[in-house]
Amino acid sequence: MQTRGTPRRGLLQAGAGLGLAATVPAQPRAQTAPARGGDPLRIGVMTDLSGPFAGAGSVPLFNGAEVAIALFNERGGVDGRPVAAVSADSQSKADVAINEAERLLGQEGLEVVTGIYSSAHAVPLSGRFEAARKMMWITSAIATAVLKDKHFRYVFRPTVHSDQYAEGTVSVVAENAQKRLGMAPEKVKLAVIYEDGPYGTGVSTAIEANAKKRNMPLVLKEAYSATTPDLSTLVTKLRRERPDIVYQVGYNPDITLFLRQARSGGLRFRMLFGHGAGWSQIDKLWDTFGKDIQYFCNADPAATQMLDWEKLQPGVGDLARTFVERYSAKHQVRDLPPHASMGFNNTWIFLEHVLKPAVRKSGGMTAEALREAALQVDIPLGGTIQGYGVKFEPPESAMAGQNSRSICVVMQFRDGKSHVIWPSQIGQEPVLPLPPENPYALRS
Repeated sequence: MQTRGTPRRGLLQAGAGLGLAATVPAQPRAQTAPARGGDPLRIGVMTDLSGPFAGAGSVPLFNGAEVAIALFNERGGVDGRPVAAVSADSQSKADVAINEAERLLGQEGLEVVTGIYSSAHAVPLSGRFEAARKMMWITSAIATAVLKDKHFRYVFRPTVHSDQYAEGTVSVVAENAQKRLGMAPEKVKLAVIYEDGPYGTGVSTAIEANAKKRNMPLVLKEAYSATTPDLSTLVTKLRRERPDIVYQVGYNPDITLFLRQARSGGLRFRMLFGHGAGWSQIDKLWDTFGKDIQYFCNADPAATQMLDWEKLQPGVGDLARTFVERYSAKHQVRDLPPHASMGFNNTWIFLEHVLKPAVRKSGGMTAEALREAALQVDIPLGGTIQGYGVKFEPPESAMAGQNSRSICVVMQFRDGKSHVIWPSQIGQEPVLPLPPENPYALRS
């Protein structure tokens, strides 16, 4: 199956129920206590519970996984055997992530590690897991470069990849340019600024390719360090180029810095599109900027509350409702971030559709048994709480280990919540361009 871009028919089938809407830091847990009923099945859960990635989605990713494991154990685990999660904080540092992975595989003797928020961590980790023949189950890191042309056998990613983000955000502009901007798509000037790791590089490269395919001019493409203390020079370059659309790919501190310096520097545009990570933490953004970010857009897999649960596969809506109720009761948020759904959903897929059949078939949970079970997963569209299905590309594929049925949507912020606007057939009508009262709105 092709994974470069998502077939529109597949998007419509899976997203027919899309309808839309971040979180407080968590403390590291050494281990989730197992329920009674047999020898525990131990899995690693590695995310960034400290450092800049924590506030850009890694904490809700962990919290969502925690809910999934607790619920799975309450429902009997695997024939009475509970799951015990051995957690690790990679501290938003690649070297720490590598050390923690080695601890989980060596000292802890684990066969599988789930989680992995950052693509900057996933790129070096994936090769190590492959060499060790242990399973790496990625619940977040989206860079295409993690998997492309690697032909991994033990690395799997049920969530989306970076090319899909660009497909969505460029399509929104191309499909609405004439009607809403009064411009042919070929006349709309685009600019992309991005953090210089695999995540930002992957999304920005895909934006450039999608723009070129549509003959849309890219007037600026520039990288920066996610830890930079100053983006004023970049703001000046954007002001000089006067793009209609700004695409930004970043985490959390850099997003905040950019928006503040853009406003003080007088940068104006018709619309800004984020691409997951810090842009999906709408509570944090809204608390910081309020209505200054009204109508800004973002691409990511859909948070489950954005879906019409009645249109999902049987039983999936009930699972989604249980997750939302539990997560909301424990973590006080205005709008559950996509990363919370990603943490729960992608962990649940592993527990229910990979771990359970592997243990039942082999009597244990070796990485080889888990790998074989993963390649047999065949979940139809609408079969998960985020609306997509699951079918992994085989080792001979250029994107081996990628879920070919994953789906990315584009959402728009309205009064502190997010609402799907793309694909257009299933989303609400977008507000485009930014209204004149927005402080970032381009003045004619």
